[in-house]
Amino acid sequence: YFNHAAGFCKYPRGLLEQIRTCNSVYSFAFPVRHSDGSVEVVHAWRAEHSHHKLPTKGGIRYSPQVDESEVKALAALMTYKCALVDVPFGGAKGAVQIDPARYSVEQLERITRRYTHELDRKRFIGPGVDVPAPDYGTGEREMSWIADTYGELHTGELEALGCVTGKPVTEGGIHGRREATGRGLMFALSEACRSADDMKALGLPVGLEGKRLIVQGLGNVGYHVAKFCREQGATIVALAEREGAIHDPKGLNEDDVFNYRKRTGSILGFPGSTDLLRSADALEIDCDVLVPAALENVLTGENAPRIRARVILEGANGPTTPEADEVFRRKGIMVIP
Repeated sequence: YFNHAAGFCKYPRGLLEQIRTCNSVYSFAFPVRHSDGSVEVVHAWRAEHSHHKLPTKGGIRYSPQVDESEVKALAALMTYKCALVDVPFGGAKGAVQIDPARYSVEQLERITRRYTHELDRKRFIGPGVDVPAPDYGTGEREMSWIADTYGELHTGELEALGCVTGKPVTEGGIHGRREATGRGLMFALSEACRSADDMKALGLPVGLEGKRLIVQGLGNVGYHVAKFCREQGATIVALAEREGAIHDPKGLNEDDVFNYRKRTGSILGFPGSTDLLRSADALEIDCDVLVPAALENVLTGENAPRIRARVILEGANGPTTPEADEVFRRKGIMVIP
């Protein structure tokens, strides 16, 4: 994506290469002892893409698939997103290569606190330096552990709680932060649907009401975009999670599905819906708006020709590959980045 965009610029190649490259990457590993006495080595990263504005800003994800290349790419995306809307932060990203579902709460706390210790040792965290946030696999709980650990290491720093965002409201967080991304997606979609010319070109009526949505991911972003869009009159026809997907043309209620998953551990088998054992199959169901709100690179050159949505509303970080983007352009599908 960067190389394609850079082709339209007249800046020196060296300057473009400097913008493209991550300024600092910290890669490290540490041991975790399990209850049976065995020891596992956990790999982790923090990438600071650009220091042109401080602090650098970006989430921390816990995922077994994550690697250094992905962390660096996501850090670069953070820089560009902040710059595009004139937010005065540099871009950063962090990751721990674990599947949080495999660990107890106690183990996750120890991993998170050790990760924070490592970042602090190399000055990769701090209110005016680098401020992490929640991402895939992390949330308010992990951010409160980070804030507490940093505070213990920096006794007397009045602004120590500013070392991380996404904390619980009771521990220095702010009201509205949890639902902000989903609400923002609803506003973006609502504005796009107000354009009579664009909707006519897509063969859709003006307005959000009646639009058929498919949402991939029932986490913080997916849940709230489904909720706010449904409250504006849209119909959620399918929801996808890591264990599979469910489809109901009459409409799904995200609260009911969320609570059902909480009880059973899966969205599959939700009353009145049809199960899809492959989560990716939900992306190819006919709909008006497709919202990938989980991981990156889920819309590729391979599955893009089978996507039947009229609008793609990106809720994840970089869910559309350059190859898929070109297919959507040819098909006349509107992509809202």
